Amino acid sequence: MFKLGIFFLTTFCYLLPGALSRAADPDFRSIKADLKVPPLVEEKIGPGIRTKIRCAQYQNEIYHVLYLPKDWKPHKNFPVIVEYSGNGPYHDRNGDISTGLVEGSKLGYGLSGGVGYIWLCLPYLNSKGTENVRKWWGDAPNYDPIPTIEYCKRTVKGVCHKFGGDQERIILCGFSRGAIACNFIGLYDDEISKLWAGFIPFSHYDGVRKWVYPGSDRVSASKRMSRLAGRPQLILSESLKSNQLTKKYIKSSAGNGQFTFMETGFRNHNDEWILRPSHTRKAARSWLEKIVSVPIH
Repeated sequence: MFKLGIFFLTTFCYLLPGALSRAADPDFRSIKADLKVPPLVEEKIGPGIRTKIRCAQYQNEIYHVLYLPKDWKPHKNFPVIVEYSGNGPYHDRNGDISTGLVEGSKLGYGLSGGVGYIWLCLPYLNSKGTENVRKWWGDAPNYDPIPTIEYCKRTVKGVCHKFGGDQERIILCGFSRGAIACNFIGLYDDEISKLWAGFIPFSHYDGVRKWVYPGSDRVSASKRMSRLAGRPQLILSESLKSNQLTKKYIKSSAGNGQFTFMETGFRNHNDEWILRPSHTRKAARSWLEKIVSVPIH
């Protein structure tokens, strides 16, 4: 699946200097956005269109969001960015919010600029697999991830088959809860872990701290990381401190992968920064280009 680099090689590199504290970093709103996520529609799929899709085999309360790039054409293969959203409803003193909804995701669009990549935003399902949930996955206190995992497997394969997604070039990304999901969901078992060519978690990382759901402990997280099998991860954070904690954890877990660390340069716990020009976005796009060999304009 992954053709660049050497498997089972662990590398660490800081491409961009981080600020000493998040408080010292600017708010991303000080930079004018050069991208706007397309409006969400239903029942219409095509190039440049972001569509809310309900699957016939699931109840109407379950849906995902699909975006076909502006240059999409039938019978042509495209790399795929699969994304998971953060917890919600969330807000903080910086004015940052996260709805917890599938359609709240932005990383994939900012990374691609809307061209060259299929962008698929997936939901987390409740324990019965009957509706999307806005906080974690499954239901408290057990937080069963299996319905979410099965939906992911089925939907990713279906999108690749129907819309020309290249199964050798699928990137998994996510913000906050979605960043944790990159490993917790994406590396949960051998079958789902084989889907991905690379990972981009932004803000948080599976195993660094314990959360409310079972399996968030370091021993369980290390077992999941063992399925990484040398593939690359671009680990994004708001601060150098957070990345240092993640780096320390990865070293202690003996994770086999290629790990690149970057800080956004903004204090915000918010994925909207990706819709604005920045050194980190430029560097993240270059990283992505190397993984899937698709220039981003």
